[in-house]
Amino acid sequence: MERPLVLSFAGKDWFINESQGLTDNEDLAYIVSAMDVKNILDYASDYSLYAYEEELKQGFITVRGGHRIGLAGQVVMDNRRIKNVKNISFINIRMAHQIKGCAMELLPYIISDGRILHTLIISPPSCGKTTLLRDVIRCISNGNNYAKGMNVGVVDERSEIAACYMGIPQNDVGIRTDVLDCCPKAEGMLMLLRSMNPRVIAVDEIGSREDIDAIAYVINCGCGIIATVHGDSIDDIRTKPILRKLVEEKVFDRYVVLGRSRGIGTIENVFDERGNELYIHSYSLAN
Repeated sequence: MERPLVLSFAGKDWFINESQGLTDNEDLAYIVSAMDVKNILDYASDYSLYAYEEELKQGFITVRGGHRIGLAGQVVMDNRRIKNVKNISFINIRMAHQIKGCAMELLPYIISDGRILHTLIISPPSCGKTTLLRDVIRCISNGNNYAKGMNVGVVDERSEIAACYMGIPQNDVGIRTDVLDCCPKAEGMLMLLRSMNPRVIAVDEIGSREDIDAIAYVINCGCGIIATVHGDSIDDIRTKPILRKLVEEKVFDRYVVLGRSRGIGTIENVFDERGNELYIHSYSLAN
């Protein structure tokens, strides 16, 4: 609060002025007040912020439509664990959107004889990895030209894939998809294996040692895995000690690399487990 109201759209930042118009002049921007922040929080939480205590621990609230309101302020700790966030002064509203069909061109590279190949989507921030993952899940769940529909388990730790509101996915993740919302990835993968009989498990933004161990267990159980990770290339993943093991042991059959060469969300390359390039042209998810 006490800062300009900024709208980020199509790769550019705009300021919103007093009459709700757009301007690139910061001096004309509307300044967000403490009352504005309070009103947003009251409206987003149905005037019961306490009811969202568990989500607040992760720094966001998901509202109807799957839109996510990121929050920052004073963090309250309890035995080295986040207990709550209070004195909230910073808000980031992310409008949920999905691009149905953006994964269609990728499907023949990650499906072989009706089997889903273990796939890792590598992407820098804000390059569409969650958007692509979501559509891959939908296509696998509903069925497509390369495989019949199959059960998919999604561990949606940050409520960004299915964007559940009151337990109901706001995004289309397919008719055979089960979602564990706001659940840690490692624990969630094991829970899905025990309870929901998935053929494929999908997770976003892996990175911890627990995640890697859980992925190995999923694969050993004969279940497919689709995951994403922050990075610029396979070589970038190799520089990260925890993730290097995945590459060296050829855990994944396919590596999909996203970038910006033809706009945000460009599929730059697809590699096999040995690093051989399979993809001969790039396209943007937005096309």
